[in-house]
Amino acid sequence: MKRLTLFDLLLMTLYGVIMYILDIGFELLPNVHGVAMLICTITLIYRFKALLSIGVYVVLTALTSASAVLWWVPYIYIFPLLWLCVMLIPRKASLKVKIVLCTVFAGLNGLLFGTLYAPYQAILMNYDLQKTLTWIAIGLPWDLVHMLSNIIMCSLIYPLYTTIVKLEATRISKR
Repeated sequence: MKRLTLFDLLLMTLYGVIMYILDIGFELLPNVHGVAMLICTITLIYRFKALLSIGVYVVLTALTSASAVLWWVPYIYIFPLLWLCVMLIPRKASLKVKIVLCTVFAGLNGLLFGTLYAPYQAILMNYDLQKTLTWIAIGLPWDLVHMLSNIIMCSLIYPLYTTIVKLEATRISKR
């Protein structure tokens, strides 16, 4: 990984803020937002640096949570798991393949969100296995909405990716 510059830190912070804005901007539509799409896009471009954006997003979510319950804690492992899946896509894969895989990963992230969240929920609420499985089953319709919205949002990866890559090429050529 190349050395992080101040510009890189600011840019990754900006992407984290955009993730947060996408999340709260769609708040009226449960489980609909562009966070997974943006994580996929910036991970394809910036690789390891994208983790900084996820961190900024989680911190902003934590800082603005009005609840005494730390409901956002699973974000610490759920979104980096999506990042890791995208990181496993071979760099030499075509952009089409990368976008298809990102769409699959983002869809799975939405579908499995409740299941990935469940261990924390079980600890927080002192659930046994039966209650945890019931909680997952009850949340499945919302996870399906999350999956579908992530898949639909991933249709924006291509235009966003190409725009960012062009901007990065301009930035690099001006050095």
